[in-house]
Amino acid sequence: MQKYKANCPELKVQLKRDAIKKVKITNSKDSADFFRELWDDSIGIYESFFCIYLNNANNTIGWYKVSQGGITGTVADPRLIIKKALDVLATGIVMCHNHPSGQLRPSELDLQLTEKIKQVGKFLDIHVLDHIILTEESYYSFSDNGNI
Repeated sequence: MQKYKANCPELKVQLKRDAIKKVKITNSKDSADFFRELWDDSIGIYESFFCIYLNNANNTIGWYKVSQGGITGTVADPRLIIKKALDVLATGIVMCHNHPSGQLRPSELDLQLTEKIKQVGKFLDIHVLDHIILTEESYYSFSDNGNI
């Protein structure tokens, strides 16, 4: 009798890489430009958190909207971010969230989250290449400012 297998489904992940145009991410401006296209008019209204997943040549595999929050914050669960990277066999991650206030400086929570995901990624050989903060007018790169 199979009492466990019958009650617990097999998990399957399907990765479709056909007909996907790869985008090369070479610097923070490439990342910010890519992320800016993902936002609609809400960039100045509420916070959202996105990730780009990259292969070893820094070409995009895909992007993922991790969360959408309120006016002053959103929850970005590191487990969901890393899970998606594992699902798509990514070797690199670029993270991004917006600050509707227009403030470019990262908060202490932004710094802690980035460090946490960086440490988990290091253990799994998934490199956190950058974390971008977008505003309606500009962007801040953790990498460009020595925070990665």
